Amino acid sequence: MKCFLSEPYFEDSDKIIGGYECPRNSQKWQVFLTYDDGQRWCGGSLINKLWVVSAAHCYIPAPRLAVHLGEHDLYAEEGTEQRIFVEKAIRHPGYSSSNYDNDIMLIKLKQPAVFNEFVHPIPLASSCARPGEACLVSGWGNQINTGVHYAAVLQCLNLPILSESQCRNSYGSLITDNMLCAGFLEGGKDSCQGDSGGPLVCHGQLQGVVSWGSGCAEPGYPGVYAEVCRYIDWINNVMASN
Repeated sequence: MKCFLSEPYFEDSDKIIGGYECPRNSQKWQVFLTYDDGQRWCGGSLINKLWVVSAAHCYIPAPRLAVHLGEHDLYAEEGTEQRIFVEKAIRHPGYSSSNYDNDIMLIKLKQPAVFNEFVHPIPLASSCARPGEACLVSGWGNQINTGVHYAAVLQCLNLPILSESQCRNSYGSLITDNMLCAGFLEGGKDSCQGDSGGPLVCHGQLQGVVSWGSGCAEPGYPGVYAEVCRYIDWINNVMASN
């Protein structure tokens, strides 16, 4: 099993395998998380001026985290970037580190993001995604399924939502009602290390948060995502009370 962090003690880290370079500034909500002295960590999604959605397994105490917006090439100064420190990191109270159930986290920024042609929030899911729906996952994670080669520029991958039965056929009882699967059962294309916490976007709405899987891009084992539509009330309640 993998979760998609880039720390060496996890079996796998997050990455996009089999994808393509995203058109510049096309994923304006995409967040890059770093910690301490700029160590690369996870992805996330900007949902308004003060809040980011990521994965609970990406949790690090707020004072150590920074949110990067407006990024495309992580190794170039492009003049579009915003780096904002974190005031709060709030994991879902039902998060389980044993099976990644409720693998969702809210991050409150210390200061508001500035919206422009490079930075803009994504709407939350207004309804749950349906099997076969065409979606897109993005991130700067690992690009190969053996070894490590992290992306310098933001990678995108188009992929379909799979049915609950397809998901459970792959992972059995590991799948909970709060998860969805997306990807290709034949393998070859997937999110992977370094992509954790990043967005799965369907029809312009945030439907999933990159969570876990078995290996990366392995046949029969699609990517597993926290299903955002299950958390709308929790997200709104946390934002209202913080």
